Amino acid sequence: MATTDTTQVRGHAGHSHHHHHHDNVYLTSQNKKDAGVRITRIGLYSNLAMAIAKGAGGYYFNSQSMIADAWHSMTDLASDILTLATVSWSLRPPSENFPTGFGKIESLGSLGVSGMLLGGGVFMGMSSLEALYAHLYLDPAAAAEMVSHGHSHGHSHGHAHLGPSIHAAWLAAGTVLVKEWLYHATMKVARERKSSVLASNAVHHRVDSLTGIVTLAVILGANFIKDASWLDPVGGFLISLLVVKAGWSNTTSALYELADRSIDDEVKDSVRDQAMESLGAVSEGNEVEVRDVSGVKSGQNYLVDLELAVPKLWTVEDIREVEDAVRTRVGGKVRGVRRVRVRFVPKESDSAPKFDEFIPGTVSARMSPDTENGHSHGHNHRHGDQNHPKSQ
Repeated sequence: MATTDTTQVRGHAGHSHHHHHHDNVYLTSQNKKDAGVRITRIGLYSNLAMAIAKGAGGYYFNSQSMIADAWHSMTDLASDILTLATVSWSLRPPSENFPTGFGKIESLGSLGVSGMLLGGGVFMGMSSLEALYAHLYLDPAAAAEMVSHGHSHGHSHGHAHLGPSIHAAWLAAGTVLVKEWLYHATMKVARERKSSVLASNAVHHRVDSLTGIVTLAVILGANFIKDASWLDPVGGFLISLLVVKAGWSNTTSALYELADRSIDDEVKDSVRDQAMESLGAVSEGNEVEVRDVSGVKSGQNYLVDLELAVPKLWTVEDIREVEDAVRTRVGGKVRGVRRVRVRFVPKESDSAPKFDEFIPGTVSARMSPDTENGHSHGHNHRHGDQNHPKSQ
């Protein structure tokens, strides 16, 4: 089987704001001199620095929206780190104990990280709502005590101001400038390379920049608009919804992968097209038909099953030639495919029912391999002297 490039990562059709659903081949590439690799890694390190800075700054400057924005930065950062941490594992060849490979390790890691982010988003949303309640319904002294509960610096600056410090605005403005620079720098390389992967990364930077603008706006509004300190927890709550959305989407995607949900139609169409292309080189006319394409996603890997209809008079050698051609073409041209398994059926016969390879049946006492004639082995053993008398 022709193996694919070790940096291949294939995303689902459709796009949402997290790396779990799009390629990031530049992040896992070892060619550090490549412009795409360099700008992608700069983006990763910048996300790390800004997530830490926004988290610490939001805590110190008493800004709910900035803390929520830090969690928002963590959604992309965690996916990037997960890709780096699991790529070598998920692309390892299968073994006797793991016959389908190690791709599910990435799915398990994604489930853990996305679950953490989902929980963090929910926590931040609840914290923002609590702060908003304090701003709207409690007197300033009681609200200050409620909002500062759990803050080690305790807002003990000698005032009852509940809104964020104006100094948080400088940090928010700095993150917007950095993200805007990353957007333009990444998009420049994307246009030069005509790379949809880099273009997608650039859009992510722009979305982060827009989120930072929201954070900056609510911080300034809370400081310069009279009695508008409630804007900060509102901004924090809105941003936390983005974190929850990304975390939930990643969590459900990981669960679907672990449950072996079918690959999406886009990948099926690509596999079918490449399979048909390969058949033109080894068979004449329409001798071979591609009747079905199925498969599952395992981390970065696609495990594909094909059903091909061939003339019933074909020999094993003929079938083997077709199988090798299809496997080589599909494995080399469809990004992420790591296994191609082909099933052959006679062309002259009708299409087989879907999932006919599965053995029908239900688990029952009569059919269980651990029982016999509806009686447990323990029961037979206890009455062995009656059912199987000893020979004299």
